[in-house]
Amino acid sequence: MIQIKIINKSQHPLPNYETSQSAGMDLRANLTQPITLESLDRAIIPTGLFMELPQGYEAQIRPRSGLAAKKGITMLNSPGTIDADYRGEIGVIVINLSKEPFTIENGERIAQMVISKFEQIQWQPAEVLSETERGSGGFGSTGVK
Repeated sequence: MIQIKIINKSQHPLPNYETSQSAGMDLRANLTQPITLESLDRAIIPTGLFMELPQGYEAQIRPRSGLAAKKGITMLNSPGTIDADYRGEIGVIVINLSKEPFTIENGERIAQMVISKFEQIQWQPAEVLSETERGSGGFGSTGVK
C-alpha cells in the first residue's frame, strides 16, 4: 500500500474505499451553494482536495455508475487523469446528459478516483509492424456476439 500526501480544504471526510475490494474512492463536491445543471450543461465541480502523487502514478477520475444510470450525470473527459506533478485542486468536469435539471449539493458524491501505476514509453520508429491474426481490423471487426 502506498501513502499519498493530501490536503483537505473541504469540510468533508477524505475519500475512502467503501468496501474491502473497491478500486475507487468517491469524491465529494465542495460547494458554497448548490449548482444546478440544466440538460447538456457542464461545470467543473471543486472537491477541496489537493494531493501529491508519487512519480509513476496517476489518479483516474471516473463517473459514478449510479449517477450515470439513474440521473444521466457523467464526466466529459472520462476517465480524467491527474498527473503526479499536478498540485492544484482536484476538479471534476460534470455534464448532465438527461433531459431534466440536476442539482449538485455540497458534500454530494460526484465521481470516483482510482490511483494507478503507469509506465512511460519511448517510441521506437519502425517501417513495419509484426503480423497478427486480427491485423488492422477494429471498430467491431471481431463480431457482434
